[in-house]
Amino acid sequence: MLENPTSSIIPALVVVLSLSILGYFAWKTLITSNLFQKGINLAQAKDYQGAEAAFRKVISINSTNDVVRLFLGDVLNQQGQVEEATELYQEVIRRSPKNPDAYLRLANLLMQQEREEEARTNLIQAKDLLQKQRQPEKAKKITQLLDKMSDKLSQS
Repeated sequence: MLENPTSSIIPALVVVLSLSILGYFAWKTLITSNLFQKGINLAQAKDYQGAEAAFRKVISINSTNDVVRLFLGDVLNQQGQVEEATELYQEVIRRSPKNPDAYLRLANLLMQQEREEEARTNLIQAKDLLQKQRQPEKAKKITQLLDKMSDKLSQS
């Protein structure tokens, strides 16, 4: 019995389509990774505007990357754009409430603004998350910081 020629074309098309999709995502990942590394390098070189542009481009390609948002918040903070940095950290907390880094960065920003009570709340949240995530050393450092804050408050 002869095989229908179209019956072998369909599986071939499926394979070609699948490989094309994989290729697209590999390319997108490579571009994103290179831009992210560029942003890190620019931030380390204190080229905060360049880093900001790189991180914003990464977010435009991959809108779900919270790590990039945290780094973008850091460079915005370095440029004195505290309000926008605060909004980014809060956005990461809303999107990923179990991310202790977002709470820590927000707490740091709040301490810079001398908003100790809000900073303390975020530090406690970060400490609790780190304990749940089995990172006792980091949690211990936050506990020590909270103790220093309490001591400072009681001396006032």
